[in-house]
Amino acid sequence: MNLTERLQTSLSQIARERDPYMATAGHFFVQEYIRQEFSQWGSVEIHTFEVRGKACNNLILNLPSQTKGQKKDLDLPPILIGAHYDGVPGTVAADDNATGVAVLLELARKFAAQAVRYPLRLVAFDMEEYGLLGSADYAALLHQQKQQLRLMISLEMLGYKDSTPGSQSYPPPLERFYPDRGDFIALIGNLRTLPDLIGMSRNIRKADVSSQWLPVPNRGLIVPQTRLSDHAPFWDLGYPAMMVTDTAFLRNPHYHKASDAIATLDLDFLTRVCEGLEIAIRRL
Repeated sequence: MNLTERLQTSLSQIARERDPYMATAGHFFVQEYIRQEFSQWGSVEIHTFEVRGKACNNLILNLPSQTKGQKKDLDLPPILIGAHYDGVPGTVAADDNATGVAVLLELARKFAAQAVRYPLRLVAFDMEEYGLLGSADYAALLHQQKQQLRLMISLEMLGYKDSTPGSQSYPPPLERFYPDRGDFIALIGNLRTLPDLIGMSRNIRKADVSSQWLPVPNRGLIVPQTRLSDHAPFWDLGYPAMMVTDTAFLRNPHYHKASDAIATLDLDFLTRVCEGLEIAIRRL
């Protein structure tokens, strides 16, 4: 299978109703699918947290760096790449966030086969739609343990593209500085990630996909739309973190609707975003 076919296979497994309360069977199915996929590349750690008496699970796969076992490896903080696997009720949530999870699984496969400079931690977060609860709990745990991160990357909706003029909107005044066609992938990071935003955006373009980057000060509080994914709890705790996104409701009219289906996605765009991310993460 080529990359597009593998992404399509993952999407067909993940894009189903999977709200943790209203669609428990679908939620459990997707959780198991991710666990089985991750387990091909290493032992899967399950980080359990409680929400009002309900046990919820983040699934974690750690991959070693190129220098595993060498002394200098011990000093390298990991790059954390995350994507949430829960969905809102009443939709199969194909873009939000089956696309992010499909790319996460593909990156696991690529980096397990050929390691990068840094250790990698791939995390499928639960309960994002209920207030970033899985990532908040996990970020707090890392902070409490004084664990450093080289970078946190949240994969949040990666597969919707619209090249029509006027298809892309922005919180003001950003529309003055960015294109009005929704045909790019956006990287939004805190100020600590500025060199990575520039470098990763440049490297993503090598996969023939347009990319824009935006640094935001003060934990994104000035532009609340920049905080709507699993990177935000990491921003709040001072970690270098960014979101990679097709910009969600600022472009995709199917956001949080029953119509957020695989048929609305641009699989060629998703494939190139995945290829671009692999190139960019290898260069970090």
